[in-house]
Amino acid sequence: MKIYAMIKKILPAIILLMIINSSCAPTRRSISIEEGWDLLGEQKVNFVRDKDIIEVHSTYKFTALRFKVEAHEVRLNGLKIYYQNGDKLEPALDDIIPADQYSKEIELSQDGKFITRIEFTYRTTGNILKGRANVLVFGKRYTGF
Repeated sequence: MKIYAMIKKILPAIILLMIINSSCAPTRRSISIEEGWDLLGEQKVNFVRDKDIIEVHSTYKFTALRFKVEAHEVRLNGLKIYYQNGDKLEPALDDIIPADQYSKEIELSQDGKFITRIEFTYRTTGNILKGRANVLVFGKRYTGF
């Protein structure tokens, strides 16, 4: 009987420690980036038509952009790339990017351009129960060669 009483007293504390330990797992993740490419930003994508802006804070020039979609596929409807000199590039896009895949490269300029921000119009395909997609934006750094 003493063992049963001791287990009855200790069991709630053990369960509490297990819950605390599992909820304190690290939330950081690592991604591998190809040489010459920089991560410019990332954004969670909603299910309705979503418009997001990623501000680019970099002192590098970029010659190309591409996106990686994580978790679920994304339908990309529009894209606007704003340069430091005030110019804007609006490539004609209506593309579906599959989950865990890269988009096609979007060429900016052979001699590189300074990017200030990128505007997206897109949405996660599928249903809300399976979760939202995450989009990572990469820029190919101008090397001067």
